[in-house]
Amino acid sequence: MKIVHISDLHLTSPTFVPEWEQNVINTLNSIKPDILVVTGDLTDWGYEYEYRVVSGFFEKIKANRLIVVPGNHDSRNEGYLIFEEIFGTRYPYYEDNEVVILGIDSSEPDIDDGHIGRENYDIIKDRFWAKDKIKILALHHHLIPIPGTGRERHIPVDAGDVLRLCTELEINFIFSGHKHQPWIWKLEKSYFVTAGTATTRRLKGRSFPSFNILDISQEKLTLYEVNVAQKSTKQIKVILRSEFNEKTTRGN
Repeated sequence: MKIVHISDLHLTSPTFVPEWEQNVINTLNSIKPDILVVTGDLTDWGYEYEYRVVSGFFEKIKANRLIVVPGNHDSRNEGYLIFEEIFGTRYPYYEDNEVVILGIDSSEPDIDDGHIGRENYDIIKDRFWAKDKIKILALHHHLIPIPGTGRERHIPVDAGDVLRLCTELEINFIFSGHKHQPWIWKLEKSYFVTAGTATTRRLKGRSFPSFNILDISQEKLTLYEVNVAQKSTKQIKVILRSEFNEKTTRGN
């Protein structure tokens, strides 16, 4: 099974690069992912005309299933309402014999800060509790600070509570975006995978436009990073399935 994680497309931004968009489309259609997970910031201001551009982009993509959550830019100007019209829900869910994926809207209209909310904790518990499958939580905002991104301002205000949920439920992967900087943290059995921006020049330092691929096989899970500008792919992490079965010793 191949799962692609892409984020922060900003398809209507002045820094958007059409060539990179085409590279993304070509690469995705070559991969033909089983699941495409998009962790927000498809637009810049959440305007209706921007969502028309977003719809046009996804019409060009060949993926068996699409999981999309909004980012802070998408929720501006009541854009979250248009998001729901296009994608149906801001809390998408998918489960099969191999994986369980839940998307959560961490955005707040017209502010950049993240917030999951206590009312959503039970949803997370219900979806992941006692599931003997690969568990993936997708949201826009990162739960742990990302190196090389300057002063930290936008971590969800309830990140600590959500981190505890992730480790208690042994959620294997937490996909996020927001900072335009790819990074991976590991906390107990959970991997926090942040994707960079795939199609804009809003890059940190000498970083490059990118997205991630999670390749799930019988014995291992392999994470790859795709350099959109150079059209190259690099293996960044190999995780044995047995690692998720190891006993975790948790502190207070």
